[in-house]
Amino acid sequence: MKAALVELISKISSGCMNDDEILKVADEAAQAYADPEAFLTANPDINYDDTFPIPLGEWVVVGSLPETVLFQADTYMDLFAQIVASFGPDVDFNIKPKQLAKTEALTALNRIQVQMSSMNKENGGYTLMNFSQLLDDELQVVLVYGNDVPRVLELCAEVGIAAAPSLEALKVAIHV
Repeated sequence: MKAALVELISKISSGCMNDDEILKVADEAAQAYADPEAFLTANPDINYDDTFPIPLGEWVVVGSLPETVLFQADTYMDLFAQIVASFGPDVDFNIKPKQLAKTEALTALNRIQVQMSSMNKENGGYTLMNFSQLLDDELQVVLVYGNDVPRVLELCAEVGIAAAPSLEALKVAIHV
């Protein structure tokens, strides 16, 4: 389990987390999956109970990802603004977040995906992926290199974390 978590976190963090951070999150999550009660006893500051819709190990992963890795928002405009901010001011984008304000969800997500696919071509661009169960926001995604999407889906299935390419999932949800 820990090896799968290390590989998964490495792939979804796309260089935004160092090896020590990745190992720490994977180790804690593996402990939480293996023995939730012992983990909670050893970490009394963890705010988790059995009413949460995801297992403790998954909650540790989701809660430990920095905001440059896990993007959470209620609108595609806000989501894209977070993504743009995570790349810093030196990276140019063809669209601006406010251009998504009055568009339908599918149109907005498609525009974001086209923009992200055009970046980092040597790794297959970026694919927005829904990651885990929604907790407090309408949208919860990670960016994954296009070349890594099949492996990330395998790893998510192996550790039991829900994941799907965002655009395809939205098309299925609205039956396009």
